[in-house]
Amino acid sequence: MPAPKVPNEERLFSLVLALLSTENGLTKSEILSTVQGYRQRFVHSGDNANLERQFERDKDDIRELGVPLETIEPPEQAGNNQNLRYRIPRVDYELPDDIAFSAEESTLLGLAAMVWREGSLSEGSRRAIVKLRSLGIETAEPVLSYAPQVRVRDEAFEPLREAMDRRVLVNFEYLKPGEQTSTTRLVAPLALVQHQGRWHLYAKDPATDTFKTFLLRRMVSGIQRTKKTFDYPTDNATAQALAGLEEVWQSNVALLRVEPGTDAATRLGKRRGAVMHPDCRLEVNFTDLNIFADELASFGPEVVAISPPALRSAVIERLTRTVADHG
Repeated sequence: MPAPKVPNEERLFSLVLALLSTENGLTKSEILSTVQGYRQRFVHSGDNANLERQFERDKDDIRELGVPLETIEPPEQAGNNQNLRYRIPRVDYELPDDIAFSAEESTLLGLAAMVWREGSLSEGSRRAIVKLRSLGIETAEPVLSYAPQVRVRDEAFEPLREAMDRRVLVNFEYLKPGEQTSTTRLVAPLALVQHQGRWHLYAKDPATDTFKTFLLRRMVSGIQRTKKTFDYPTDNATAQALAGLEEVWQSNVALLRVEPGTDAATRLGKRRGAVMHPDCRLEVNFTDLNIFADELASFGPEVVAISPPALRSAVIERLTRTVADHG
């Protein structure tokens, strides 16, 4: 029976948790045989080459997240990579003493935690701590009250992430706004980024040698991995993707009229960069016209789109369709 699949974010969290829980560090063998996400696939006295490559990629991932992962070489075993030890110094990982959160900030952090799947440390993470202790490794259980098992609502996210790890081309059906039929896209996935609360794929089209950004919610089929690999550089892909989306966001400015004291005024007025004028006109940036039009239409009479004309027409079309659908 195959081992149950452990989500990437749970494996990375378990790795960070384990490396925080030891002063002397862990060897690669200890990590692969005990930590949640690795131990399920670890083969005692067998070939673990694929698992070791996964660990190397995970090290890069958590370092990119700003986690201070250290590699320690025992003086008496210099040059032996199998005996390298890995750890995360708590003093470098924890918040400085001069940083504190107000009651309001703590509330916001609590709300952010609601997107996590559990209310306490996951069973797998607890089991990893127990196994480390059983090896005779002294651990200090971190003060954590929830496990970072974020639910990614877009089904395409995990298959795309796996394709990025394998560096293979993928194809999927993509439905653009206003079109009735989808088109098949074949791309090299380079980065997954979140912008304005939505996930996007930054990819390269090998047929045209151009970079494109796709909204995951518009992928209307499963993600199919191909056997074709790619060697495009991905070092700056995330930064390039976010820069492109930010440029689009900056260039799209909507002028709205909102009813004071309404839900629309409160929610839209709190947007980054929003400017409220004395006459209840509101300037708001947006990235995707169709998604923004859907949102404005949902407020009903609380908001009126003034410009740009394309946005105003899109909102009117949605409201007109709603009236027709309800007689």
